[in-house]
Amino acid sequence: MSNPIVRLGRTALLGAAASVCLVAQDHVDAAAKVDRSLPGYVPVAGVSGNLKSVGSDTMNNEMTLWAEGFAKFYPNVKIEVEGKGSSTAPPALIEGTAHFGPMSRPMKEKEIDDFEKKFGYKPTAVFTSIDMLAVYVHKDNPLASLTLPQVDAIFGKTRKGGLEKDITTWGDLGLTGEWADKPISLYGRNSASGTYGYFKEHALYKGDFKDSVKEQPGSSAVVQGVATDKYAIGYSGIGYKTADVRAIPLAKDTKSKPVEATPENAYRGEYTLSRFLILYVNHKPDTELDPLRREFLRYVLSKEGQMDVVKDGYYPLTAKLAEAQRTKLGLK
Repeated sequence: MSNPIVRLGRTALLGAAASVCLVAQDHVDAAAKVDRSLPGYVPVAGVSGNLKSVGSDTMNNEMTLWAEGFAKFYPNVKIEVEGKGSSTAPPALIEGTAHFGPMSRPMKEKEIDDFEKKFGYKPTAVFTSIDMLAVYVHKDNPLASLTLPQVDAIFGKTRKGGLEKDITTWGDLGLTGEWADKPISLYGRNSASGTYGYFKEHALYKGDFKDSVKEQPGSSAVVQGVATDKYAIGYSGIGYKTADVRAIPLAKDTKSKPVEATPENAYRGEYTLSRFLILYVNHKPDTELDPLRREFLRYVLSKEGQMDVVKDGYYPLTAKLAEAQRTKLGLK
């Protein structure tokens, strides 16, 4: 499995991937500060109306911050944000009940095909920010690191990562003392979540989750579950990290060095569960976006919009990557 920050896939600008690594070191430090080369947002006249966003729970707070920031420039614009999971975004875009479809995973082939059957062209994927899907344990848990095959054997029942034995107790991972015989309590997301789908594909090697995973309706609920359950483990976006949990360093296999969930490792593409957070939009090729959607996307890809990303705990786009997204949308 290759890192999705480096391997952007069918919906991506392949050349933009490298810019995450190349530009970040010049302009973005380890604290994930905003690239100083990003343009500031300049408002235009005549923008008003209503927008609706339907999709990812992971991006709920981001969408809310962008909506609030945008409203400072355009008080007459009303934006409604609904975040029940990435799988709700494609139907909303197809049915025309949403202007934006935030997703924490790329659309599946069928979702793209269904959209194309309706409109005659594919949806446009706009990369907005960078997330790391973290594997969290309680802050008092002494576990040093995990390999992806171990993560698979903890959460998955099919063990497609290749480990021969199931992992059910903390002793199975080498912990001793009071931890040795304690069952591992599993927390995760429900199947409507893009985080669920992403973790299934990249951490479970497209295998199946164990029936014992306590499925939560939102990302924060996963972290809260781990924070209040000493013997728990769960997965969620890095933006939901709290002081009561630890993000475990992950290694691709036993021959690889564990990598911490830090901004620099995300930008370098070294953290194995790094991903783009995406805004899908219905944009007919070779046409101009309407002023309302155009300006909202310009705001998201501006210095102010990327400051909102940092405020929410995620990692901002570099100026070069943001420029690639603007070019994709025909924005100046």
